[in-house]
Amino acid sequence: MAPADPRILTINGGSSSIKFALYHVEEPLKRGLHGKVDRIGLSGTNLTFNDPNRNQQESCDVAASDHKSAANFLIDWLEKQNSFESVRAVGHRVVHGMKHTDPEIVTQDLLDELHRISPNDPDHMPREIELIETFRHRHPKLPQVACFDTAFHQTMPRVAKLLPIPRRFDAKGIQRYGFHGLSYAYLMEELVRLGDPAATTGRVVLAHLGNGASMAAVRDGKSIDTSMGFTPTAGLVMSTRSGDLDPGLAAYLARTEEMTTKQFYEMVNHKSGLLGVSETSSDMRDLLAHEKQDVRAAEAVDLFCYQAKKWIGSFAAALGGLDTLVFAGGIGENAPVVRARICDGMSFLGIELNESRNAETSAVISADASRVMVRVIRTDEELMIARSVHSVLGPGMVD
Repeated sequence: MAPADPRILTINGGSSSIKFALYHVEEPLKRGLHGKVDRIGLSGTNLTFNDPNRNQQESCDVAASDHKSAANFLIDWLEKQNSFESVRAVGHRVVHGMKHTDPEIVTQDLLDELHRISPNDPDHMPREIELIETFRHRHPKLPQVACFDTAFHQTMPRVAKLLPIPRRFDAKGIQRYGFHGLSYAYLMEELVRLGDPAATTGRVVLAHLGNGASMAAVRDGKSIDTSMGFTPTAGLVMSTRSGDLDPGLAAYLARTEEMTTKQFYEMVNHKSGLLGVSETSSDMRDLLAHEKQDVRAAEAVDLFCYQAKKWIGSFAAALGGLDTLVFAGGIGENAPVVRARICDGMSFLGIELNESRNAETSAVISADASRVMVRVIRTDEELMIARSVHSVLGPGMVD
């Protein structure tokens, strides 16, 4: 018999966190208990959760020094919740999917393939695979679905995927893939729901600006380009990632600083971006608070906004114009001053903000006279994972 209230568990594993949410299988999917294990591998690891059904918000310390122990702690904790008995499937965000274009049920063959491509993103892939395998070991009969962050960008034309390096590497799958696909898929579904005609027959730039930051150019509902490339390090300046760099820098630092490949990777992924330029913080909120007193903080903010402005302009060129611009992600959703600085001086593209709407973070922040609709949409990767699981498994998941 079908359970009275079947649920989907979503798992979104990051480099130092694991987000989770339980969704009631009904139309539309409804989020219940949710939370995250944060600061994994650092001091002060903790679990915070919100249970709207019981009007309960709490946090607790986590005795976990790595992702595997954090995953086991989370499963132990979830098993003690009454709602876990109704879980009928688990959906996982998987950063790199290479040629995979749709969510897939996890099999041993798929796991073997994910292990093979995990070197493409050593910060995320091994941890995500470990999460899947931990759940598989603890609950072997529970179906799991992998949702690939690269899938949204599979529609990019060949010219947008090619890297200008010897052709033999392309045959090995070394090309531009793009990421943040679950976020972008959600934003496009929201644009359709909101009745924005550009979602299906127009030109859209999606700006997912957070700790990881990227943009996507979407024409007629399909991705035609994105700022991240073969790895999530490429593109925009981010919290601790450099974004695009002169490739000759690696050889120069190897000669002058005796910097190894491992040290270079660590620098461009964990010590650069806002943190590297400011020398104080990777958090945009901290930098905005101190930019008047600290020129380093001011330059970090300026660089972020300047590069974001350039990417919007380049994508408008690739799209042949622009109809809708969407801000999302932690910075995009919560930093009006950053949105204003990015859009300042872009009236030539048809972008004009309404100052009060932007300050209030209204759903639409563009001026009435603006040719481009500028929106702020709170993204929801977990909901997209749940929708993907429901789509893959269908009504049979509740049998």
